[in-house]
Amino acid sequence: MGALPDELAPALARAVGQADRACGREFWSGVWHQQPYVAVLSRIGKVAAASTAALLIQRHQVDAIVFTGVAGGLAHGVRVGDAVVATEFLQHDMDAAPLFARHVIPLDGISHFPSDPELSLRLERAARHAQAQMRAEWPLGWQGLDLSRSAIHTGLIISGDRFVSRASESQALRERLPDALAVEMEGAAVAQVCRDHGIPFAAVRLISDRADDHAHPDFLRLVTDLAAPFSTHLLDHLLHKNNH
Repeated sequence: MGALPDELAPALARAVGQADRACGREFWSGVWHQQPYVAVLSRIGKVAAASTAALLIQRHQVDAIVFTGVAGGLAHGVRVGDAVVATEFLQHDMDAAPLFARHVIPLDGISHFPSDPELSLRLERAARHAQAQMRAEWPLGWQGLDLSRSAIHTGLIISGDRFVSRASESQALRERLPDALAVEMEGAAVAQVCRDHGIPFAAVRLISDRADDHAHPDFLRLVTDLAAPFSTHLLDHLLHKNNH
C-alpha cells in the first residue's frame, strides 16, 4: 500500500491483467521474484486508508500488509532523505476526552498499535538496501541533499488528518509526543484495521520534509524524484525469497 502513485510506481508497473475494482479502489495483482502481491493506493487520510485496508484484507485474503511512502520528520536528527521503519503507530489527533484519555481509541483502550516485529525487521533490512542503492545512483547527492548521510530510524510514527506544514505545529507535536519520529496521514489507521483482522502490518516512510514552513516544496520534489526509486529497491529486496 501507498498513498500516492509515485510511492507504488514499481509495484503498479509489474501488475498483470485487469485491476479488481471496488468502492473506487483499484487492486492490482502481480508477481515479483515468484512472490504474488496485490498493490493498491490507500488514498490520503485515515478514513480512506482504513477503508482500503479492510477491502484489501477481505477481497484478497492477504497474509500481510506493508505500507511504503513519505512522511514529515519530527524528531531532531531525523533528516530529509532518511527513512523511518515504524515499531508502533498512534493517531495524534484522536481526542475523546474527558470520556477517554487523549490518543486512546475509544472502547479499544489503547493508543499505540505495534507493527509486526518480524515483518518490520525484514522491512528495515530492505530499507537499508534501498538507501545503499540510492547512494550509488546519486553519488554527488540530489538537489543539494547529501544522500551519503541518510540513515534508518526505528520507532513511533504518528498519523493525523492534517498535512503538518508549519514549524509551530511540528513543535507542538514534539512537545506532546516526544517519542514520535515522523508524522503522516495513514499508518495508524491501517495498523488499527490490521490489528482488528489479525493481519501482520509494517510500514516504512522516506522523510520528504521536516513538517515545517518549507514542507510543501520539499515534499513535492522528493516524492517526484526519490519516492519511486526508493520503493523499487525496497520492494525488490523485500520480495526476494533469499531475503526472507
